[in-house]
Amino acid sequence: MERPQFENGEIYHVYNRGVEKRKIFLNDENYLRFIHDLFEFNDISPAGKFFIFGGSTSEYAGKRKRESLVEILVFCLMPNHYHLLLRQLQNGGITKFMKKIDIGYTMYFNKKNKRVGPLFQGRFKAVLIDKQAQFYHIPYYVHLNPLELKLPNWKEGGIKDPQKAKEFLETYRWSSHLDYIGKKNFPSIISTRFLNETWGGSQKYRSDFNKTLKDFNKLDIYNEENLD
Repeated sequence: MERPQFENGEIYHVYNRGVEKRKIFLNDENYLRFIHDLFEFNDISPAGKFFIFGGSTSEYAGKRKRESLVEILVFCLMPNHYHLLLRQLQNGGITKFMKKIDIGYTMYFNKKNKRVGPLFQGRFKAVLIDKQAQFYHIPYYVHLNPLELKLPNWKEGGIKDPQKAKEFLETYRWSSHLDYIGKKNFPSIISTRFLNETWGGSQKYRSDFNKTLKDFNKLDIYNEENLD
């Protein structure tokens, strides 16, 4: 897939998976590290080697005031892939941010697991989100991904038990879904501007999301390559 030309102010769905579909998150520590990377690497200044190799946040905190490369609007981490919805703020911001993520997390993961070589399957993929229906549906698409862990083949067979799906998604920590429905999870990671622009706040998003679970087969869900 040819990547779009990234423009400031535009919104892009960015995603990638592990090389050979391998798991890139093996435990909670890995998930937390990647989420921490989403925060630390979202800055125009470079991350120090101490952080990439496991230094403390207190060491990193003494640098100058942060200036973000992107707005992180939505995210979801799965065992072998991730989804991000990003709005570019600086020229080249998405490319710089994702390069930091790729290099930094790979170095951490390889050191932790005594491995060498690439962790991700080539360069990240990106799709410009420019249609109104996409703005509305893409957060649902991203936040519904973890259902594959609980309800395999839900995309093909539909959501037969919306309550069970709802309860599971409200226990899944590794996405922005909880923050979107008003439960603080990782509020420092995401910008709520998109949530407020599109739904007017978490109460409306939660209501609409729950309706989507009950009426999934009528959702014109956003499609991309299969990352399972």
